[in-house]
Amino acid sequence: MRTRSVHGGRHELGQNFLIHQPTIDRVAALVAATDGAILEIGAGGGALTSALAGLGRDLCAIDIDERRIAELRRAHPGVRVAHADALRHPLDAAVIAGNVPFHLTTPILRRLLQRPVWRDAVLLTQWEVARKRAGVGGGTLLTAQAAPWFEFALHGRVPARAFRPMPSVDGGILSITRRGSPLVPLAERRAYERFVGDVFTSRGRGMAAILSTARRMPRPAARRVLDRVGIEHDSLPRDLSARQWSGLWHAKDF
Repeated sequence: MRTRSVHGGRHELGQNFLIHQPTIDRVAALVAATDGAILEIGAGGGALTSALAGLGRDLCAIDIDERRIAELRRAHPGVRVAHADALRHPLDAAVIAGNVPFHLTTPILRRLLQRPVWRDAVLLTQWEVARKRAGVGGGTLLTAQAAPWFEFALHGRVPARAFRPMPSVDGGILSITRRGSPLVPLAERRAYERFVGDVFTSRGRGMAAILSTARRMPRPAARRVLDRVGIEHDSLPRDLSARQWSGLWHAKDF
């Protein structure tokens, strides 16, 4: 096998292979609780592929490193293996799983959250990303923009020593589930995302001041809207729950 892919070495590809069996088992158990065909992104050395194949469901494993494909096919003859880039390959399975290259976590998540087919995702990502997406310690702009259509949950921290080569940061197991009943109509998604972006980037000490700035409205009117939705005046955008964001959106014509 060549020591370097045409796409670069391990650093450029973000290759930190999972070797920690309890973590592999945990990811597989979370996937086992879902239904439907599975797409594994970033199959790499195939440790997670083996566990997912053991679920007995339709499985397609992809990797951008062309050196890994033949080896994956030999090791897993019952798995469809494709040489593909997760940033371009159709994310059209019911379940998306994988050990996501840490340096590509945000672009992969952004793309995933725009795809319409999948229902569940179980991803091993950089710890800080997993923690923030799950709203631990406060929500982020990306999570707030996606919250009406998706639920995020954190399933544990994975130490850096669980990977080879060992990265400089820990990982985290993040699950994303598409809501059966969206909190905001899908047709309003682009407008809602702009609204959340405006609120997150507007200045002010507390939501009353922030909303007043974002919507160019008097402070007393902003307070009345927050009271109607059940949002504290001195809270911040990161403090709002998915239902508070959707409630604020539905009260947007104030």
